[in-house]
Amino acid sequence: MTNTSHHHPSEKPARANRSLTSTLGTQQPLRNRLAAHAYRYTRISTLVLRVCIGLIFCWFGALKFFPGASAAENFAISAMTELTIGLIPDPVCLLLLAVLETGIGLALLTGFLLRWALAAFFLHMTGVFLSLLLLPDAAWHTAAVPTLEGQYVIKNIVLVAAGLHVAAAELTP
Repeated sequence: MTNTSHHHPSEKPARANRSLTSTLGTQQPLRNRLAAHAYRYTRISTLVLRVCIGLIFCWFGALKFFPGASAAENFAISAMTELTIGLIPDPVCLLLLAVLETGIGLALLTGFLLRWALAAFFLHMTGVFLSLLLLPDAAWHTAAVPTLEGQYVIKNIVLVAAGLHVAAAELTP
């Protein structure tokens, strides 16, 4: 059988290479543009994390000012009751959580008293994670199978990681 192509068979890889080179060539400027955006974002990423955590804390804290508005209200009250060995009445627990979370959120949003807010944030997160141990029936179906409330607590690991990044940036000269 004869080759009906007008090109020598050895030209096909060269043509494919040129096509690959031109494709990579058009991607390189895109990669450079994306790198420039990534660099600019890197400079503000700590601020973005701080503001996002602040918004979440303000939002969820504000919900606690209105009994029944927070889906986590009963779990949070139960955890705080356990942590305070029942010395603080439920409505006061809810109000304290509302003030604490909203205060942390406002400080993170504004940067005012940031170090104090970060300390409060990490103490609060410690209490939140202790709820997994203090309320095992409410937090776990079985070992390693959390209830919805347990999942709500566990996902806070992301907030802790973001908080660590913000704290590291705040404490690094």
